[in-house]
Amino acid sequence: MGPVALLLGQARASLTSPLTSSKGLLDPTSVRALATELGLRPTKQRGQNFVTDANTVRRLVTLAGLEPDDVALEIGPGLGSLTLGLLERARHVVAIEIEASLARQLPLTVATRLPGAEERLTVVEADALQVHPLPEPRPSVVVANLPYNVSVPVLLHLLEIDPGWRRGLVMVQLEVADRLVAGPGSRTYGVPSVKMAWWAAATRVGTVPPSVFWPVPNVDSGLVRIVRRDPPATTATRQQVFTVVDHAFAQRRKMLRAALSGLAGSSAAASACLEAAGVDPQARGETLTVDQFARVAEQLFPDAGA
Repeated sequence: MGPVALLLGQARASLTSPLTSSKGLLDPTSVRALATELGLRPTKQRGQNFVTDANTVRRLVTLAGLEPDDVALEIGPGLGSLTLGLLERARHVVAIEIEASLARQLPLTVATRLPGAEERLTVVEADALQVHPLPEPRPSVVVANLPYNVSVPVLLHLLEIDPGWRRGLVMVQLEVADRLVAGPGSRTYGVPSVKMAWWAAATRVGTVPPSVFWPVPNVDSGLVRIVRRDPPATTATRQQVFTVVDHAFAQRRKMLRAALSGLAGSSAAASACLEAAGVDPQARGETLTVDQFARVAEQLFPDAGA
């Protein structure tokens, strides 16, 4: 089944009101009360760590630079902490939630704590990795506290399926944030770094301590700002470039002539392709820019532009 937008009336028909009648952003007491009402036990399997601090929500919304006409896409809204903050600034929020009980509750929580804003909220019950295309209204910005366990695949999927959103701010595990923003030569530079660079410029703009989440994770989180840019000009397809990237980092310490020998047919053939691309065959993948990977892909897949 495809994603289904949930109407507020359906939510009201299926659930009771939230335990608290307070207005505005959620606090730690409200988060736990909602979780208790839903019988929710956050699981590591789905990377569920809910933000309980209103100031952290305000910080994310401010760093996202939301404009009054923005349509914000949120992945994994959970109990609605960030959703409420986004609705205070954006024209509309589209929230994709995989868990049915959370998807049903979200419009009701918004209606209770930010009356009237539920009319500017679209909730889609779906796995974000399976959503294509993105629902209407189409987003102009992505702002999300991404589940730790699927943050990179979800982010790359969103970049691939909809070029319409041009900027974003995501909160991810700090180690993941460092990988997304790393440049060539860095010890954290790898597959996520190169694939992100294909789509956008990524910058780390802050850290978030574990204490603002429930349950409390064992690591800090990082805030990553994303600004779209055009992919490298190349005759190779994105899939071909990404295949080269995957092989180059499959065994990180291998020289490229060895790492790419399977694609080229032999180490000698790989060396010839690398030299034709202007890359030292003895270099390692961690030293190449995304543009260099694209040039290597052109040599390995010479019929790409035919």
